[in-house]
Amino acid sequence: MKGGTLVREARLRAGLTQEELASRLHVSPADVERWEDGSVPPTVEDVQRAARACGLDLRVSLVPHDDHDLVLALRNLALTPEQRFDQFLDMVRFAEDMRHARRIDAGV
Repeated sequence: MKGGTLVREARLRAGLTQEELASRLHVSPADVERWEDGSVPPTVEDVQRAARACGLDLRVSLVPHDDHDLVLALRNLALTPEQRFDQFLDMVRFAEDMRHARRIDAGV
């Protein structure tokens, strides 16, 4: 997510206009507008100050890499359209079986 998007999200969560946020940060409303539209990227410090001015904290964390979704996507791309459709039908049948099993368990 880009810095300007974070500034906009913080501002909207706080219910502030660009002018109100600019006033709290002692910058011009044009600065806030340029950050949000991406024409001038804010610094990490700007984003952190904006978040604080909106009553929020900016947290960044490093987490273990997980490429499980990429592996699944690449595996699906290796399938033919027919194989993907068959796989989809199998999932639909499984969902129908699960719904039917729940009805039996519920006594319906």
